[in-house]
Amino acid sequence: MVEEILPDLYKIEIPLPKSPLKALNSYVIRGEGRSLVIDTGFNREECLRPMLVSLQRLNVDLNRTDFFITHLHADHSGLSSTLATETSKVYFNEVEVPIVSFEGSEGRWQALFAFYRSNGFPRDELEKCFEGHPGLRYSPRKVATFTIVKEGDVIGIGDYCFTCIETPGHSPGHMCLYEPNKKILVCGDHILFDITPNITWWPELNNSLKQYLTNLEKVSTLEVELVLPGHRSLWNNHRKRIEELQEHHRCRLSEVLSALDSGFRTAWEVAPYITWDIECNSWEEFPPVQKFFAVGETIAHLNYLEADGVVRKEMKDSRVLYSLA
Repeated sequence: MVEEILPDLYKIEIPLPKSPLKALNSYVIRGEGRSLVIDTGFNREECLRPMLVSLQRLNVDLNRTDFFITHLHADHSGLSSTLATETSKVYFNEVEVPIVSFEGSEGRWQALFAFYRSNGFPRDELEKCFEGHPGLRYSPRKVATFTIVKEGDVIGIGDYCFTCIETPGHSPGHMCLYEPNKKILVCGDHILFDITPNITWWPELNNSLKQYLTNLEKVSTLEVELVLPGHRSLWNNHRKRIEELQEHHRCRLSEVLSALDSGFRTAWEVAPYITWDIECNSWEEFPPVQKFFAVGETIAHLNYLEADGVVRKEMKDSRVLYSLA
């Protein structure tokens, strides 16, 4: 589905089959010489087909099109190398280039497996989770040749002139685009309105939740009249939503502390005590991949509380245990 938002600025809704996210908002800016596509969808036929049909409807020539990828997650980056041509620039952050590189990727997933096991994740559940993990199944077929962009870099397309804003938290190198003249914020998964972004543990980020909350404050200072998120509804009041997201994490931190009232627990044991927005009646009903995301977010909140001195962490029998300080 193609929707014109402003002159020469369009939203393409790319379906994400069997994902609770439902769809990706890909944005297209048309210029006289070149066009820009922001985020692409999973590397699967069900995403490629509607993308190509929509670009053809907009008369966008891929040989004269560049791409901006807000962050590494497969629902945003999956089709980047498929759609990019020899003449395309693929704008991407520097921090995440080594992560999406295929060199050493098997070792990375093995290390991740071991880390989640140490946090109490049962082996059989973890094996099921990795079988269906979208990052393993729907990432790009090959690594694109990236044009690295950093804080303050400018990308001009047609009547639009976007400034790159670094916003790590949801991912290690997450980046937004801000159009100061038209007061537009393209925010990827930094701010979502119908759902909350997943803030998980990353080996590349020291205290990912702290960084996420800091970067919410950072974008709250921008003058914004139109927010273009990576999923679900578009919005205009980013400051109100930022306040809601801050409160959401305050409540989640409180739930984590309550879970530790009775003594030492692993992140796996804390996760069922947290309120998750998922259509399941109990923790046992969660699909394995959703348990993986939930435990990762639990670890991020535990790390935040540990850094604050409220929670302490220790190793016992190869397991990471948390307790109230």
